[in-house]
Amino acid sequence: MSDLINVLVVDDSAFMRKVISDILTGAGDINIIGTARDGSEALEKARVLKPDVITLDVEMPVMDGLKCLKELQKITDVPVIMLSNHTQSGAQATIAALESGAIDFIAKPTGLFDIKGDAKKQEIIDKIRMIKNINTGNVAAHSMIKISKTLAAGNNSTLKA
Repeated sequence: MSDLINVLVVDDSAFMRKVISDILTGAGDINIIGTARDGSEALEKARVLKPDVITLDVEMPVMDGLKCLKELQKITDVPVIMLSNHTQSGAQATIAALESGAIDFIAKPTGLFDIKGDAKKQEIIDKIRMIKNINTGNVAAHSMIKISKTLAAGNNSTLKA
């Protein structure tokens, strides 16, 4: 049981919470310990559930992902992966989140093909596993995330697509 990666999934869309949760639990070594609909609920659940990793939507009502990220950093050192749409405002918010301490980002699945596609599923699972490796001291995984952040910051036009 201790080898499981406990994840809190935060997204205002019930559909996306279900999709992300299903993808992660299908990996076998990832456990969804809770979900939240907004940043305020995420703060409460993070305190109580103590996840290993949090996936956090950028755009949500009540408290958006950026504000939640800043508040989370005050109460926990749990790594956060931001979820973003492929919109320009979503890309800009994702870059701001990476600069504010998020470990990485995942572009949300955009359609039925993307949601069911193995590549998107594997990307999400791999990033969660990389975070776990960082927490257990794996330097190579940490380097991969630094590279990912650098590419995200340097390829802003790609994210705006």
